Amino acid sequence: MKVLVSDNLGEAGIKMFQDEEGIEVDVKTGLSPEERKEIIGDYDALVIRSATKVTEDLLDAAVKLKVVGRAGIGLDNVDIPAATKRGVVVMNTPGGNVVTTAEHAIAMILSLSRNIPEGTSSLKAGRWDKKKLQGREIYNKILGIIGCGKIGSIVADRARGLKMRVIVHDPFVTPEQIEKAGFESVSLEDLYRRSDYITVHVPKLKSTTGLINKDALDQMKDGVMIVNCARGGIVDENDLYEAMKSGKVAGAALDVFETEPPGICRLFELDHLICTPHLAASTQEAQTKVAVDVAGQIIDYLKRGTILNAVNVPSVTGDLLKKLGPLLTLATQMGSLHAQLGKAAIEEVVIEYAGDFKDLDLSPVSIAVLKGLLAHVVKDDVNFVNAQSLAKERGIKVTETKSDNSGEYINLITVSVVGTESTNTVSGTIFGKNELRIVKINNFRLELIPNGHISLIYNLDKPGAIASFATLLGKNNINIDQMQVGQEETGTMNIIFLKTNVSIPQHVIDEMHRLELIKTVTPLEFDM
Repeated sequence: MKVLVSDNLGEAGIKMFQDEEGIEVDVKTGLSPEERKEIIGDYDALVIRSATKVTEDLLDAAVKLKVVGRAGIGLDNVDIPAATKRGVVVMNTPGGNVVTTAEHAIAMILSLSRNIPEGTSSLKAGRWDKKKLQGREIYNKILGIIGCGKIGSIVADRARGLKMRVIVHDPFVTPEQIEKAGFESVSLEDLYRRSDYITVHVPKLKSTTGLINKDALDQMKDGVMIVNCARGGIVDENDLYEAMKSGKVAGAALDVFETEPPGICRLFELDHLICTPHLAASTQEAQTKVAVDVAGQIIDYLKRGTILNAVNVPSVTGDLLKKLGPLLTLATQMGSLHAQLGKAAIEEVVIEYAGDFKDLDLSPVSIAVLKGLLAHVVKDDVNFVNAQSLAKERGIKVTETKSDNSGEYINLITVSVVGTESTNTVSGTIFGKNELRIVKINNFRLELIPNGHISLIYNLDKPGAIASFATLLGKNNINIDQMQVGQEETGTMNIIFLKTNVSIPQHVIDEMHRLELIKTVTPLEFDM
């Protein structure tokens, strides 16, 4: 079996392939997409980092390809739906660089506080700017951490060791879990108001893009310092520039940028910005670990059929996977829908299987629900292997029940998610062999295909409601492709699922909220 390594990989990983009997490895980095496409048909496995783009076009040419392995976490450069359709397993190595990234964030905080980069450059330029570069202590300062996943929790622990006062905001982790770890759980507004330093450790999602913007910056202390070692675009670079120019923000440290490489960037004009070229995961130890991890995972899969850290396939036999395929997709989409319906911390997930499931082992389907749910919280960190443990780490109780009575459907999956602020229930089924349908959301009956650009609208059940938002969308050149209307059982409210040709921009959603008969508008995203 042949393995292609198309991006730089630690020597330890390459040696594992070379030493494995029955495995032939070729290291060919720096290829153009056309060159890679010409040779990919000869390989059973592809090992990448961030440079190689695994597109649908490349996958079409990869006739023998069984697995793609990413030496690292991020999979933005892989067309996962296209790989899944072709039966290609996509793996990553989510645990390889969490310590390294957390340490980089701490290094950024210390460098900002003591003007280390500026001191270095001034000395090299022949100056002695001792008075100009007076720093500040971090002792007893308040560090606000946004996102308390694996990396955020390590940053919190290291900062505690430096005698900083740590406050944490993570809407998907219960305050009890945060406080059990020894930190103070706060609202986002409280974190902005109190923090001397703010560091972000959340995935880049629609909800987190531009999270640190003008509105957020205006709520912060004068002289706050901001660190971003997560993903570019979570901090709005233009708004940060203005805040630094005005003195509102005393300093910022960025390892990631909205565009990478960033090219010409106004922020680089500022004295109190320090930056690194996406180095948070780049240590010898981390690169060795992810290289060893990805090589071991691919060898295990090619030679023994063992699946580890796959983001698109559970660890089941091929026969069972074929039977469960549509149910896994449905369950993932139901979990994703739940994540977007409820924005508070999750306490419990109840999964009910009703009807004829032909004695199938449904545990992978339950895992798929958790994966879809948690993907909106930890994104690349969640897969079919670790979804259950991540739920347990976050204090989420998971309960499964089975019954024979599925009402009017052959089979029905109902998922209830109990949060700290609300409980939502979603039911779904399969029509025919593989047609996914969401058939009930709370008290609303409907028939929704969960894909494309969809918005969830709650409106009063009165004449003119639909016309009011349809006219507004038309004025903004947004076409309605499909509309599904469900009625509340009491008859006072409608729920509308609106499929449009493009995603509805935020300013249009804001205008829709101002319409008299419209109560809420929630955009939904489904990866298919």
